Amino acid sequence: MITMANLLSMFILMEVVAGGFRFGVDGLRMDYYIMSCPFAESIVKNTVNRALQDDPTLAAALVRMHFHDCFVEGCDGSILIDSTKDNTAEKDSPGNLSLRGYEVIDDAKEQLEDQCPGIVSCADIVAMAARDAIFWSEGPVYDIPKGRKDGRRSKIEDTINLPFPTFNTSELISAFGKRGFSAQEMVALSGAHTLGVARCSSFKNRLSNADATLDSNFAKTLSKTCSAGDNAEQPFDATQNTFDNFYFNALIRKSGVLFSDQVLYTTPRTRNIVNGYAMNQAMFFFDFQQAMVKMGKVDVKEGSNGEVRQNCRKIN
Repeated sequence: MITMANLLSMFILMEVVAGGFRFGVDGLRMDYYIMSCPFAESIVKNTVNRALQDDPTLAAALVRMHFHDCFVEGCDGSILIDSTKDNTAEKDSPGNLSLRGYEVIDDAKEQLEDQCPGIVSCADIVAMAARDAIFWSEGPVYDIPKGRKDGRRSKIEDTINLPFPTFNTSELISAFGKRGFSAQEMVALSGAHTLGVARCSSFKNRLSNADATLDSNFAKTLSKTCSAGDNAEQPFDATQNTFDNFYFNALIRKSGVLFSDQVLYTTPRTRNIVNGYAMNQAMFFFDFQQAMVKMGKVDVKEGSNGEVRQNCRKIN
């Protein structure tokens, strides 16, 4: 006799199997490479893990790369393209000059081209690498649909669409809203700042303007950091290589590094979301992973609208 537990297990399995083949919009699927390149995910994951064992700070870099890719021309690997004498690419815009981790993507791509030439897109590698970096940093485990094609355009002028560290909450809500995100999803994605550092050049204006939203002792910490110059780095929270909810607790203490971080707490519309994530890490993890899957589907290219680059740094 089939028990209720067995029935439930069968139902969940059916959902997972069916979901694997149907999931996603724009032709993206969880199992996209299962026949054409079955080891794609493990190759990317192993490459990311090796890189992070050597340099844990690359976790933040890989997550940031995915975000900067998706926010400009969609998740199409356009951030990876090198500039040429005829074109200044996205990666050379001021907001992207501090991006790192390109060699991790190159490494994974080289291995994938050996195993399955012309199959796995650079855009998918960036998305998988960000997911794997979050997991390596003790963040939430989640899967993402694959099947993005690589874009053929990468222009510096398009990076005007990136949010700036000087944005207030209304500007952040507007920037994210244009890409289909709610205010809550924007706050959840901002929680990626639980990893990594900010350069002094992105927050020093807060020190000269006597920012009332900045804790006076933390202001001294930031001033000390900036005494080493514009490129000096300040961790976003006390655990810069661990994915947790400490970032939100820092905002409550008026110790957000960027103006665009701290406004999430000073603005009534988003303050309760920050409080919720500060008190409940599981809730933050759940909302973050949902928002990351959604971000990975922003303006994806498919079919003849894109390609699978042989070299992630240049169009075929």
